[in-house]
Amino acid sequence: MNKLLSSLLLFIVTTSACAFDKAKLDAYLATIEANDKAMLSLAITKDGKPVYQRAIGFADIASQKKASTDTLYRIGSITKVFTSVMIFQLIDEGKLSLTTPLAQFYPDVKNASDITIAMLLSHRSGIHNFTNVPDYVEYMTQPKTKQDMLSIIETMDSDFTPGSKASYSNSGYVLLGYILEDVTGDSYANQLKERITSKLGLQHTVFGEPIQVQLNHANSYSFQASSWTPATLTDMSIPHAAGAISATPTDVAVFLSHLFEGKLLSATSLVKMKEINQGYGHGLFQFPFFERKAYGHTGGIDGFSSQSAYFESDDVAVVLTANGLNYPLNDISIGVLSLYFGIPFEVPDLSSRAITLTEDLLTFYQGVFASNAMPLKITLKITDGQLTAQATGQPALPLTPFSSAEFRFEPAGIIISFEQTENGINYDKFLLKQGGGTYSFNKE
Repeated sequence: MNKLLSSLLLFIVTTSACAFDKAKLDAYLATIEANDKAMLSLAITKDGKPVYQRAIGFADIASQKKASTDTLYRIGSITKVFTSVMIFQLIDEGKLSLTTPLAQFYPDVKNASDITIAMLLSHRSGIHNFTNVPDYVEYMTQPKTKQDMLSIIETMDSDFTPGSKASYSNSGYVLLGYILEDVTGDSYANQLKERITSKLGLQHTVFGEPIQVQLNHANSYSFQASSWTPATLTDMSIPHAAGAISATPTDVAVFLSHLFEGKLLSATSLVKMKEINQGYGHGLFQFPFFERKAYGHTGGIDGFSSQSAYFESDDVAVVLTANGLNYPLNDISIGVLSLYFGIPFEVPDLSSRAITLTEDLLTFYQGVFASNAMPLKITLKITDGQLTAQATGQPALPLTPFSSAEFRFEPAGIIISFEQTENGINYDKFLLKQGGGTYSFNKE
């Protein structure tokens, strides 16, 4: 779920909305699809009703099944918004409170007596994020029981004194899902249906289900060299309430609209969800938007990536769910939002193609590079015939050559450009470009 130099979700918009150019948005998505930059589905709702829906790419490449606006995608951590809503519903019903201690349910978790429901919701519990533990990748595809997951969470040390700071924790939201089930005596899936999806008429939102292509579920992919390759497949028993929902972007957008219209929670609870402290609300993030602000969440699991945002001042929800990326989803979001809100935006030229360099030539690029502009070092080395980049403390990422001087990792918008001189390429120096920043690196 973590990526090297992962870009922040930033919506760069400077003026107010004007007429929505659907034809240009169609053209933008068509360009993305034609150049294998993403496989995704987009939904925009206004006043709780869809005003734009489009899917591009395949739900399943093996069977050549195209995605449709009814295709379900795993939405990863956007699940946390649904979980938070149901916890606040229990609070509205007097069955829980924000000060209820975790020890009332799971006393064997470190510092359980000092951790409250509010801390779990706002990532202030100090409970270590189990997806950051190195052995997570060894079991993530295997089914786990509730007791298995509790044992994993209970054996981890605390990261900090509860309430003293904030740090993202999937562990806290898995526990919230278990608490929901304990209090109601029912499964998360049943509670989701009873409390949210049936109430709102959401027919394309499910919890914990395996991917079933015949039921219009999407498989996920990563782009390797010049083609889409199936991604890993996390068993949904593991992320549970932190990330096990599959849905269409339209269902997510309608859910957000009804949430902010007060159809699911009391006004007091909704205000509390939106209360931001050190970057986290109680189940929501806030994205600044110049004169606007958006509330929502992002999600990522296996090859799936998603972004959701609701703009209160406009009663507009924008949701992107992707099952394959070869281009930063943040950049796609900027284009979508610019086109919707009438901001000047030109559809980019995405037609540049990757090239192939021999392994003998790739050896010249290898080395450890450092920069005065940032503390990390980047190691370039050949792995299985491909040049990879590994920053300090981060996993290695495959680099794709677009020329003898330029390499990219497009899912994160990373470009590495070696210096070109009149004598050829200087293999001892490159520029790292990402998220609008440019950083000079030199070989040690």
